[in-house]
Amino acid sequence: MHVAHDKLKRGIFLGFVILAVEVIGGIWANSLALLTDAAHMLTDVMSLIVAYFAMRAATAPPSKNMTYGRHRITILAALFNAITLIVIVFYVGFEGYQRLLHPQPVEGAILFVTAVIGVVVNLYIGLGLRDESDNINIRSAMLHVMGDAAASAGVIVAGIIMYFTGWYILDPILSFVIALIVAIGACRVLRETYIVLMEGTPREIDFDEVVETIQSVPGIKEVHDLHIWCLTSNRNAMSGHLVVDGELTIRNSQQMIRQLEKVVLEKFRIGHVTIQFEDDQHPHEDMFAIDREWKH
Repeated sequence: MHVAHDKLKRGIFLGFVILAVEVIGGIWANSLALLTDAAHMLTDVMSLIVAYFAMRAATAPPSKNMTYGRHRITILAALFNAITLIVIVFYVGFEGYQRLLHPQPVEGAILFVTAVIGVVVNLYIGLGLRDESDNINIRSAMLHVMGDAAASAGVIVAGIIMYFTGWYILDPILSFVIALIVAIGACRVLRETYIVLMEGTPREIDFDEVVETIQSVPGIKEVHDLHIWCLTSNRNAMSGHLVVDGELTIRNSQQMIRQLEKVVLEKFRIGHVTIQFEDDQHPHEDMFAIDREWKH
């Protein structure tokens, strides 16, 4: 965690540096593409700042009011980052359309130099965060940065072409390409945060395979009312009702639970398991059946 904090702080500082460079260069070169890249860099810096403080808040211990702690702050932060990206996309689309109708001269040389600096710095920040990308919030920030690096690479090519040919219409066209890259990354993060906030089964876990694995444990006859979700990245949880032999002793039931916990942790990375035992004579109504009754 400490290493991730240091990388984020370094990324924030470098992000502010490249943001200033791109704003100055974009105004000097009269380039919408470069200013769009600067706007994207602003969201990069914001995402890094939010990721940093979200990770600090997520380390707070559980309390009576927050029994799971504050792990989902990172999910909310990732959602915030994705929404800001979507807003940027719409803005770039509008400005790019205006420049398609009325192309403006662009200083290709200034564009080229500024974009090269952007690529180098963004790659340094993004590759530095790669080892921590199993956290959705850091992955969100990394997507921001790597997307900006790709955009800056496109700006370099466009700068060379405009310098030698004067095809200034490339500037708004490139802005649309950058906006598309941004939109794709944002939609991916939105999809992941949606699954977490809706208590959905994590994408990397096959629900049916979990059921089969549980039923393969000796002594378990049936599984129902099974729920699998995650608090935040890589913190998966599961609860369910298991039908077992009514003669099962407490000692044997504890052994069964430990075996089940070991299996789902090793196979599915589910670290928090809550189980309720039942026998054939005292069945518990399935939660989804209760939901159906509520609808009538």
